[in-house]
Amino acid sequence: MADKYPPISGKCPHFLHGGDYNPDQWIETPEIWDEDMRLMRLSGCNAMSIGIFSWSNLEPEEGRFEFGWLDTIMDKLAQNGGYTVLATPSGARPAWLSAKYPEVLCVGPNRVRNLHGQRHNHCFTSPVYREKTAAINRRLAERYKDHPALIVWHISNEYGGECHCPLCQEAFREWLKRKYNNDLDKLNHAWWTGFWSHRFTDWPQIESPAPHGESSLHGLNLDWKRFVTYQTIDFYKNEIAPLRELTPGIPVTTNFMGTYTGLDYWKFAEELDVVSWDNYPGWHTDAETTGELASKIAFIHDLNRSLKHGKPFMLMESTPSLVNWQPVNKLKRPGMHMLSSLQAVAHGSDTVQYFQWRKSRGSSEKLHGAVVDHCGHENTRVFRDVTEVGAVLKKLDCVLGTTVKPDIAVIYDWENRWAIDDAQALRRDKKDYQKTCENHYRAFWKSGIPVDIINMDCDFTGYKLLIAPMLYMVRPGVAERIEAFVKRGGVFVTTYFSGYADENDLCFLGGFPGPLRKVTGIWAEEIDSLYDQDSNALVLAPDIRTSLRGEYALHTFCELIHAETAEILAAYKNDFYAGSPALTVNSFGLGKAYYIAARTENRFLEDFYQSLITELSLLRALDCTLPESVTAQLRTDGERKYIFLMNFSEEAKMVDLKSKVFKDIVTGELLQQQITLRPYDVRVLEEP
Repeated sequence: MADKYPPISGKCPHFLHGGDYNPDQWIETPEIWDEDMRLMRLSGCNAMSIGIFSWSNLEPEEGRFEFGWLDTIMDKLAQNGGYTVLATPSGARPAWLSAKYPEVLCVGPNRVRNLHGQRHNHCFTSPVYREKTAAINRRLAERYKDHPALIVWHISNEYGGECHCPLCQEAFREWLKRKYNNDLDKLNHAWWTGFWSHRFTDWPQIESPAPHGESSLHGLNLDWKRFVTYQTIDFYKNEIAPLRELTPGIPVTTNFMGTYTGLDYWKFAEELDVVSWDNYPGWHTDAETTGELASKIAFIHDLNRSLKHGKPFMLMESTPSLVNWQPVNKLKRPGMHMLSSLQAVAHGSDTVQYFQWRKSRGSSEKLHGAVVDHCGHENTRVFRDVTEVGAVLKKLDCVLGTTVKPDIAVIYDWENRWAIDDAQALRRDKKDYQKTCENHYRAFWKSGIPVDIINMDCDFTGYKLLIAPMLYMVRPGVAERIEAFVKRGGVFVTTYFSGYADENDLCFLGGFPGPLRKVTGIWAEEIDSLYDQDSNALVLAPDIRTSLRGEYALHTFCELIHAETAEILAAYKNDFYAGSPALTVNSFGLGKAYYIAARTENRFLEDFYQSLITELSLLRALDCTLPESVTAQLRTDGERKYIFLMNFSEEAKMVDLKSKVFKDIVTGELLQQQITLRPYDVRVLEEP
């Protein structure tokens, strides 16, 4: 673990605090710009994302560029001690470009070309669009490469979507030729095209998945998603080429969207200098508790930290108040803005940024939350909340660049999710791969134990516990690395619906869980899908040495397995498979592999993992029992430890510090024995 990472930009050795700023929407009233600068200083905002969706103002006509307004804003920010996360404008093209070059517009799966409008409505393959984006990006880099305000390049915005035009079809075929070494027989085998007589005899016969064409070849569907990721990244590389050439010292990023299924972020993250993401949880809903939602958001924060192997990330967007696109757009309750902002910091963010700085006067985002409301002044609750965050961040410079090296990793893999979602099996509405991963993660979040969220290609060494829920797809070499991990003394946990298919979504022959059969010591024969009214239970064997006791409810899926070399820890209570194994453990080398054969109630996961927490002495932020909906998260430079103690509940909670003495970094007070957290309270502690 690096003791401490350098700041995102050496120009600003502090937390970045700011947001998406659209001064180009106010060109007709430039006096607002000076007021914005005053309000930025007042709120403690030091970094603004500028130029997102500004192409029509930067190049109002083809070849005619107008940078005067951007020059003014860049200069004003620098004069006021601020910095710029400068965006490239490719997320939405100007109308003149769509009119003159209609081939840049996206074609949908139905093979109909879109009209001009919306965002990311463009073809990533189009030579014209690549030429135009590279040209304007070069202009931006040439003009601002030495500007003191420039600290980060913000490439496009929330990449997404796919194009099915003839250019993309041909690019897809060329990608397939490279993957399968120009051998159609290999492709036909990988896609199992003997199914429904779908064998291809010539490359031009291959089309991307379509609602009125092919959609049942899972290998095709999987490769198309891989291609979309590849082509999007290739377009991104075209965007950053002039920036790398002209501003090699300025880091580049693009804002990810959590667990967005359209792109494999593990592939994309390799091309970023720093990961950033946009966080918009629906706080205060009636669907789940605040603590339950907080755990899900923590999972994604940890994913973004893990994408660069522990390097701090950027919270590029969050709302300071509410959004405008959820079914019920609830205001953040008092305290929640500070808590949700510092939650990102607790899990590894070195920024807190918002969408948006000032509300747009018109169009679809005019009622979306912002730091500055339509009233235009600072005398609002939201502005005060943002100002408080700015003041706290200034006191946390010691945390900047720190990270954490957890003892635990949970595998969440994009390709595995694609394959599971595409599988015509089980209960289609309840496969819930991501939710299952989150449920396994939550047991550790509740105990204040840090976790990495990795994919199956990551390095497993260094972890004590590796958890792979529903590892349906097992790519080549993965099982061998899991075996090596367990042989060295690691503990591996996997579940039902694991080891079913290879990287092409072809089922393993010889029995499930395929290449995981040896390490788990079980054979999975069948899997039963339960209706909501069905019930079963996992009953612990009375003579087994474990802290688990009694029985736990099961739902949705029950897999019928046979213990081969594994020891049976629990059995099913009901149905024709009553008495057969439901939980096993297999000793393998110096380690162990657990197999959870059914979807359990969360109480089981909490009890099961609590036993492993104790057995493995896993790294935790605080050595104490945390109340419900309270978590503790850790950042460290290898010597000093910074503990974020957070209460995601509507009630005051008391935490027993066990006579240890801590310093509150924000207030400076010394704390020992007990600490009471107000509703939505957060404290940042350090052992003095």
